[in-house]
Amino acid sequence: MGTDFDSSTAKYVIRAKIDIEGVVDKPDVVGAVFGQTEGLLGEDLDLRELQRTGRIGRIQIAIKSQGGNSRGEIVIPVSLNKTATAILAASLETVDRVGPCAAKVTLEKVEDIRGAKRRKVVSRAISILKGWEEDIAPGASEITTAVTRGRKGGIAKFGPDNLPAGPELAKSKDIIIVEGRADIINLMKCGINNTVAVEGTHIPKSIAELTRKRGKKIIAFLDGDRGGDLILRELMQVAKIDYIARAPEGKEVEELTRREVLQALQTQIPADQALALVSERKPVERRKPPVRKTKREPRTRRDDRRPSEEFDRPSYREPRKGMAPQRPPLEVDDAYLSKIDEIRETFKAVIFDAEKKVVAECGVAELAKTLEGIDDAHAIVFDGVVTQRLADLASTKKIKLLVGAAVADLDKRPRDLQIATFDDLTQ
Repeated sequence: MGTDFDSSTAKYVIRAKIDIEGVVDKPDVVGAVFGQTEGLLGEDLDLRELQRTGRIGRIQIAIKSQGGNSRGEIVIPVSLNKTATAILAASLETVDRVGPCAAKVTLEKVEDIRGAKRRKVVSRAISILKGWEEDIAPGASEITTAVTRGRKGGIAKFGPDNLPAGPELAKSKDIIIVEGRADIINLMKCGINNTVAVEGTHIPKSIAELTRKRGKKIIAFLDGDRGGDLILRELMQVAKIDYIARAPEGKEVEELTRREVLQALQTQIPADQALALVSERKPVERRKPPVRKTKREPRTRRDDRRPSEEFDRPSYREPRKGMAPQRPPLEVDDAYLSKIDEIRETFKAVIFDAEKKVVAECGVAELAKTLEGIDDAHAIVFDGVVTQRLADLASTKKIKLLVGAAVADLDKRPRDLQIATFDDLTQ
């Protein structure tokens, strides 16, 4: 069983297997794929429209029937971007019938055709260079870097799937997981060799097992686009990831400069916080209590108020019967508010004492460890996600205020801890 296609214009190839409870022919499978995905993703990603405009090639299908059942392979050459390709690949798995027969489509992998072509270029260049000792002419620094590394060993293979990996993966305690082979090459050019690629949106079992080895620190370095978000979510479901590093928004790891690579790795954040940040690209918690930025004079007793004071009542009232209780207004001092714009988009944390003085500053990734060594902390303002673990630790340290970029779904809110987001306090 096999399929072939013209790779002259394709950037990626989607490969999926299909299992059918019955005997069918190729036209039946083609009809099911087109029919059951029609209208699912809108006009922009409709298979018929994509094929008409040449953005996908001819859908190749190989089917073999035996024992009353049919098995086969679906291959679709694609010239879309990574995000659209990932969405299109995922839509194939919604096909559940072929004619009257139940069916199941399973995505196997998404191949990078450009990566395969680059591998051929590098391999051929290495063989030429071995018999030619003269200097290579200037002007092709990117290719010469890859070729030079190829002579020293080049890209290694990892696991039963022969995944692309850096030459130092096996002996390194820190492991960086990236998306594809091109990312591996770019990081090797930056001197980073402890890498392994997942090669598509389906995370191989060997990657999941690698992340669970003792003594390993696992960092996922992902593209700054929707495709990176999708891979992040799948990694968090099947693997044990410690930290997440992201390319700048709209960029891919394979196209970053050395400076951008190092900056992205230096600003890595804990994986659970990264997952919360990408959840639909908005703060997880939407509740916004009213804010008073300056302290007011204590209110007089109800019996002593003048009639005109009726208009000065605060917005918080006791709930009427059957209504959910409102939260009281949140009072935040200007010392804390002034830090929000200063640390926004920096992944930094600032810890204050009871006198509103800064006692420590650190990266978000080191916040929990730094907090364990401080006994007089009173408030924290940080460019990260308030998680249940952090809220519990803050409560244990008797911290009164926790201000973060976003708030995850908390199973239990400590009663003695006020929690707010940047949006709560700056709108």
